[in-house]
Amino acid sequence: MKKIILALTILLSSTVAIAQTDDIGALVTDRPDATESPNIIRKGFLQIETGGFYTESGEDSFKTKETVYNTTLLRYGLLDNLELRLGIDYLTTEFEANGERVGERLNGTSPLLLGAKIAIAEENGWMPKIAILGHLSLPFSAASDYKPENTGLDFRFSFDHTLTDKSGIAYNLGAKLDAGNPELAYIYTLAYGYDLSSRIGVYAELYGDFPEDTKANHNWDAGFTYLANDDLQFDLTFGSGITDGQNLLLSAGLSYRIRNNK
Repeated sequence: MKKIILALTILLSSTVAIAQTDDIGALVTDRPDATESPNIIRKGFLQIETGGFYTESGEDSFKTKETVYNTTLLRYGLLDNLELRLGIDYLTTEFEANGERVGERLNGTSPLLLGAKIAIAEENGWMPKIAILGHLSLPFSAASDYKPENTGLDFRFSFDHTLTDKSGIAYNLGAKLDAGNPELAYIYTLAYGYDLSSRIGVYAELYGDFPEDTKANHNWDAGFTYLANDDLQFDLTFGSGITDGQNLLLSAGLSYRIRNNK
């Protein structure tokens, strides 16, 4: 994962010196946190948000370790108030019992994520900026190790409030049906962001879900972002679970915007 991220970093960093700036402003991303921004990609622009992460869950008697070598989301501005979204992960999953690996190692691509985001309202005083977005998780596109029987789906409303010229809060409310689990779960996120400088930002976040028939899951994460230029941003994240479940989350990645100069 480190080699992949380093290669992408070197490739995209070469654009920093020649990147042009205008009144479009800096890119706004939907990574690295779980909170989706209500910002829409500008019409005709393409934004690539990619990286890798590692999670560990369970207890010492039985643990699940998952490494996502490449999680990529493509966002394309189709209309002034509509963006299309396409996402896919390449990952491996290992299982351990009392420190020893058990079972077969799983690897391959996850189901393709196909979705859209629609802008609803701009921020106006105490009224937040609002968008709605949703995705379908398509089983036929997944590797055999990760192919579920059903199509998954999720939707959420995304909100954003400006607090000061350096800080803001964003939050999501919605629901999901995982492809491998037909139980409906209500989802939430709440993130606070602060700009340490014009280039460096920090954030902290709470997120989780409330399944209809099982106990709720709550997690936290925090991280840093570095804006190399208006079209290129790097990020680092760490986190863990509040309730039983996720023990550790580590993530690193980058986002790059390709402009339509027509």
